[in-house]
Amino acid sequence: MSLGNVKRGDTPHKFNVIIEIPANAGTIKYEVDKDTQCLTVDRFMKTALQYPANYGYIPETLCGDGDPLDVLVLTPEPLVPGCVIEARPVGVLRMSDEAGEDAKLLALPTEKACPMFANIQDLADVPELVLAQIKHFFEHYKDLDEGKWVKLDGYGNKAEALAEVEDAIRIYHEKN
Repeated sequence: MSLGNVKRGDTPHKFNVIIEIPANAGTIKYEVDKDTQCLTVDRFMKTALQYPANYGYIPETLCGDGDPLDVLVLTPEPLVPGCVIEARPVGVLRMSDEAGEDAKLLALPTEKACPMFANIQDLADVPELVLAQIKHFFEHYKDLDEGKWVKLDGYGNKAEALAEVEDAIRIYHEKN
């Protein structure tokens, strides 16, 4: 099955996330090619940092940078690139870069998939160290890339994350 056939899911409270980069992987940045829907190597990051959570996107969404809504999925184990996981939002990291607004949703697997995180329902429930690690990564992962920059605008709670999902769905429908 092509990753292009994966549907958004039961949004905004539950949605499918296509994982591109596993948590704690090296500096390799995978990306699903928009034309072929194949997982490809986009580049090797120049900084010696690794993604602090599984990184992917919600299909059938669109954001200010022209890409689908990015999602960081916190799990007890790294996920395989190209897999699909049903997730639920708990917060959002507001940021922008040289391509435009680029919010990152913070999500967890559904309780059915991973009951160990059932007690985490909103951003305030996420451990401070985890939030600090995510913030640190995104503040610095483009530091050695000429002409690239990142500006963080802080975290938002679950209600703001839900609004971000709804906005990305609306933009997707306007453009398609």
